[in-house]
Amino acid sequence: MSIHETREPRQKRSIEKKEKIIKRGFELIGEVGYYNTNTAQIAKASGVSTGIVYQYFHDKHDILMEGLKKYADGMFYPAIALPSGDFTADDLPDVIEKSIRGFIESHRVSKTAHEEIMAMEHSDPEVAEFFHAKEIEKSHKIADVFRANGIDSDHLEEKIHIMLGMVDNYCHEVIYHRHDLLDYEAMRAVLIDTCVSMITGK
Repeated sequence: MSIHETREPRQKRSIEKKEKIIKRGFELIGEVGYYNTNTAQIAKASGVSTGIVYQYFHDKHDILMEGLKKYADGMFYPAIALPSGDFTADDLPDVIEKSIRGFIESHRVSKTAHEEIMAMEHSDPEVAEFFHAKEIEKSHKIADVFRANGIDSDHLEEKIHIMLGMVDNYCHEVIYHRHDLLDYEAMRAVLIDTCVSMITGK
């Protein structure tokens, strides 16, 4: 990794320039893959010189991590889009159904990014640490929302963590695997029933 010094922008124009580098760099990594992207390409996509990129970032890995911090929720955790209003345990099947559909759509939109970045989770300690912390954070946030709506049971965070894993696995089946002998509509119904039963204890 490069050891050159970077600086934190203070002026509005410089802050906007750094934000654009993060956005376009992360989009480019998602489009062509992390290992097929270099700093010069990110600079070109951002409309700045390579030198400007190096003013704010050590390397493309820094840009990847900043992009994950800003965009991971929408890309990897759409299941967190719970209803903004009140809901009850009776609404859980619809809540989970909508979350599954959001999860699938996010996988479709950023298929390349999902494949490569999730593969990096197994080879890059910093990426792995980021997703580990994010998954725990999301489990607790969902549990807080559930409890605020009167939905609670023993080990709720653990159950939600399992639920998120099952939803993610189902989405991978639908988007990447597509086994001809499996009925994915039936599988989704089983998934929803299992999640509701696990969370409510009924």
